[in-house]
Amino acid sequence: MTKPPTRTRPCCSAFFGRTRRSASRAAAGWRRRGPAAVAVVVAAALAACGAGGDDVVGRGPGTASALPGPPASGGGQPFLASAGEGAWMSWIEPYGDGRRVAVSFFDGSWSTPATVAESDSFFVNWADFPSVQPVGGALVAHWLERQGTGTYDYGVRMAWSLDGGRSWSEPWTPHGDDTPTEHGFVSVFGAGEEIWAAWLDGRAMVEEGGAMALRARRLPVHGPAGPEEVVDARTCECCQTAGAMTADGPLVAFRNRSGDEVRDVHVSRRTADGWTVGAPVHRDGWVFPGCPVNGPAVAASGRNVVVAWFTAPEGAARVNVAFSNDGGATFGPPFRLDEGAPLGRVDVVALDDGSALAAWMEGGGDAVVLGRRVAAGGAMGPARLLGSISAGRQSGFPRIVRLGEDRLMAAWTDPAGEGAVRTAVFSLADWDPPS
Repeated sequence: MTKPPTRTRPCCSAFFGRTRRSASRAAAGWRRRGPAAVAVVVAAALAACGAGGDDVVGRGPGTASALPGPPASGGGQPFLASAGEGAWMSWIEPYGDGRRVAVSFFDGSWSTPATVAESDSFFVNWADFPSVQPVGGALVAHWLERQGTGTYDYGVRMAWSLDGGRSWSEPWTPHGDDTPTEHGFVSVFGAGEEIWAAWLDGRAMVEEGGAMALRARRLPVHGPAGPEEVVDARTCECCQTAGAMTADGPLVAFRNRSGDEVRDVHVSRRTADGWTVGAPVHRDGWVFPGCPVNGPAVAASGRNVVVAWFTAPEGAARVNVAFSNDGGATFGPPFRLDEGAPLGRVDVVALDDGSALAAWMEGGGDAVVLGRRVAAGGAMGPARLLGSISAGRQSGFPRIVRLGEDRLMAAWTDPAGEGAVRTAVFSLADWDPPS
């Protein structure tokens, strides 16, 4: 069988070289950390973890335990979702003559993996990965599958389980068009029986001057599907979306693309009148003529919302976080989290005291995954080590999630050898509270 090709784009490839150069400039010019301090942080982390990433923890925030992961050799693209005291993880791995999307539940150890879907026509991409999300008594999964012969002709497929992953619905596609264009970068979120999916949709790109759009739809898990709704008609082409349910309703964070190539992160909220016009979390003014493949992360608790994102205005790379206390209608000032050489690939979780814990990648060819706790007012603890990782695309996007009230789980792809998913659990009590 021919391995499905991984999507590459000149604009994306060019950006990664530029990002590393920008990160070096940021490290040299950042007022709080000089290049020597950044080098010490990264070197110390790599020394603690080892070049191969086998001892992935133990020198980070107190004591952590590395877990034997469920994926078979060749597994990658993990996604984590909190489920009370436990967590669900999805990933993709070789299976028979093709590949499968699998899920497993962690409640002290990983359950026997269950197959959501298997095929030899999956669209497999380092940045656009499957997901699983427990919401409204259901378990919802998505993956990408080729629709035709074109390089970017692929669509979103979804299925849900009402019995804890033992059986799954027939696959369903949220977008009704049959255009030979890309559809992906999906976020699944909701509360109660209101379950939504948001995705990037390229149907308008078949027309000259058409742009990638962000669409959303209520899923038919507990009733009929809602109509497709355009959230934003012009977005970045290949940055992840992030969705959350606030006390005021659905919210989606995404990277916008203006007519003059400003690529700032925006949010849109669904109200009684439909989706609001996307508004920037902060006006970074990052002008870049290509997609950086580096989307935002969002978490919400009631009307409190936190967004973390990567940006590089005027070549100065950084990872920011900003808070809202009105359901995402407005956000406070951004707070910088990184140590001076960020690669981005962020994730974020909300904590019970109103603070948040964000994770991102930092460094050069041998990079690390760092995490930091930050309060809504900007006070923050020190950056902590989560694990070592390659800076290349094959490492994908590290994920973090709350594990009950007092623990944090992290997952990432270790590309060494044939590749595998690594997971680790950390005690939240060992993270310094912001002061």
